[in-house]
Amino acid sequence: MKRIISSLLIATALVGSAIQPAAARDRHHHDDTGRAIAGGVAAGVVGGLLGGAIANSGPRYVDGPRYVEPAPRCWYEDRDVRNRYDGGYHTETVRVCE
Repeated sequence: MKRIISSLLIATALVGSAIQPAAARDRHHHDDTGRAIAGGVAAGVVGGLLGGAIANSGPRYVDGPRYVEPAPRCWYEDRDVRNRYDGGYHTETVRVCE
């Protein structure tokens, strides 16, 4: 629907700009001020602005601010680990993360 309306507005602007200089030429007075050409250009600009506004009036999808979890801080420590076989302890290097 938006494309049809914007196409109609653009076509109207183009036809209006084509008709005005021909009508000004048939009056048989040479004003040489360029009013007809200026009117056609103005109609084209207004039609282009309206068509662009209609074509760009769709929904906007904006990503909101997202919380990004910081990476965990990790390091290696020597810790006493219980030995499964004899119930004693031994020292291992273990990666520890916060």
